[in-house]
Amino acid sequence: MTEAVRDNRARQRYELDVDGSVAFIDYHRSGGVVTMQHAEVPPALQGRGIGSRLVRGALDLVRVERESVIPRCPFVADFMHKHPEVQDLLAKQS
Repeated sequence: MTEAVRDNRARQRYELDVDGSVAFIDYHRSGGVVTMQHAEVPPALQGRGIGSRLVRGALDLVRVERESVIPRCPFVADFMHKHPEVQDLLAKQS
């Protein structure tokens, strides 16, 4: 199992390999803002905390790049709401 989330810029998604399957978050990046649109964890991996690991890793990558996030995906939005330590990554929206 690979633990590291990677930024697959060619496919515009963050990916996490687990047991031969890939969990991912589709995104759109513009002007230092990453809009996370959809997260998907394969059915065989659900219920194991993979989605949370994926979001945490993606947010870590956003932080390293000094970007901010618009969480359009309900799972990502819920994760960010429950974890105050990542709320500073939320993009300021007008």
